[in-house]
Amino acid sequence: MEYLLLILSLIFIILGYVGAFVPGLSGPPLAWVSILLSYFVTNIQLPLWIVIVTGVIAGLSLLLEWIIPAYGTKIFKGSKYGVRGSYIVMIIGIIVPIPFGFLIGPFVGAYIGELYMDYKDQGRALKAAFGTFIGFLLAILMNFALVSLMFLVWGYYVIKLFFT
Repeated sequence: MEYLLLILSLIFIILGYVGAFVPGLSGPPLAWVSILLSYFVTNIQLPLWIVIVTGVIAGLSLLLEWIIPAYGTKIFKGSKYGVRGSYIVMIIGIIVPIPFGFLIGPFVGAYIGELYMDYKDQGRALKAAFGTFIGFLLAILMNFALVSLMFLVWGYYVIKLFFT
């Protein structure tokens, strides 16, 4: 049973890295599941406070994953139409097998949304779309960093299990 938990925790760490780059999959919560599973392995001396703290961080990352691109849109003078458009086309980019659709989706969606609001001001629409894209890239970077942090915590205790 313990080996099954360790194998599952490894799978969740890998899924966490995939989720760090694929929006909607949310990498940090997936990586946190690996820490949670490791907690139940009897020979791993993982403190409960680490499970709780990393769980809170994973939960906050879910919120920030959606707020950061919207905030990027707002900084670059985007509107709610740009934010909504970025989410809609990002989801479409995840579902439809377009190469890098999940990456270009927020940019295209914000641009279309801004043009819907004011079709005459293409320069502002482009600027807002750029802000959304920058925010989206920052969210990916944040998720990657958090998954890497959880991987280090998980790896430390799993390696400690085998070498002590």
